[in-house]
Amino acid sequence: MNSFRSALNKGEGLHPSGPLMPGKKPSGANESKGLGSVPVAREATRNVDHRDDDRHRLQAEHATLKVARKNHEVDLINLSGGGAMIRTDVELAMWQKVHLGLGDCQPVECAVRWIRGDRIGLEFAHETQVGGDSDQRDAMLLDALQRSFPESASPAAPAKPPVAPAPARPVAEPTGEQRRTELRHPLIWWGEIHYNHDTNRVRLRNISEQGALVDSDVAFASDAEVLLDLGAAGQHFATVTWSRGDQVGLRFASPFDIASLAKVKPEVATHQWARPSYLKSGRQTEADWANGWQSPTVNQLRDDLEGFLKR
Repeated sequence: MNSFRSALNKGEGLHPSGPLMPGKKPSGANESKGLGSVPVAREATRNVDHRDDDRHRLQAEHATLKVARKNHEVDLINLSGGGAMIRTDVELAMWQKVHLGLGDCQPVECAVRWIRGDRIGLEFAHETQVGGDSDQRDAMLLDALQRSFPESASPAAPAKPPVAPAPARPVAEPTGEQRRTELRHPLIWWGEIHYNHDTNRVRLRNISEQGALVDSDVAFASDAEVLLDLGAAGQHFATVTWSRGDQVGLRFASPFDIASLAKVKPEVATHQWARPSYLKSGRQTEADWANGWQSPTVNQLRDDLEGFLKR
């Protein structure tokens, strides 16, 4: 008993490694390596994919796909600044032109980039799409060209005659008013969103009197009130109506004057597309867009606009 009491007073068991006060065993830590050397067993499996490639993967999201004047509801799987991945049983062809409706925003013009079963990769049009009356749009574009680019200079080198890919389906060549309505341009406008004491640069995907769809690296909560700063085209209060991936839909507090956009110098699209990882197919080149869509140069656009507006 005395030996037992003595062992307890000394913090020992009956034996140096006795059951009452067993000696500490190494936990696996290395003093020179710190706590990082201790292995920690994970009881739960990872339930979120943290890879950057999947940061725009969406759950239970839907969008509207307009094909030949008919709307179809599709599943929206991925969405970023360059394009989208959708799931649909609608029959589509490579490089077919479609319009993707996101929330209540003006539909975005797209081209079919790849097809794998019921999954479709869409590439967004490069230029900022301007909605509204065609006369107002054409006048604004011509004004923007005259303000920003001297008539004697061409900001984009003349493109070599493209070799158009064989169309999967026969497509009628637009003529007359249809050609004017579908007039393309190579111009991109940028702006800034001021919100919560912060400023973020955004790219105008499309814009109309009622609102705009912008590419933004920052997500904004629905119903957030923001200020869209377009420089010389003014500052405009707007409400966020839709935000997924890199896309943010805005509804203006008061109608936007499309003509004011000509006061801001746009950039010229270079047809260099920053592919999201989920749209990489490894088969198409950057020239595919120009071949399939034939966006005009600045000089070609000026000639077309002057011809339209003189009629």
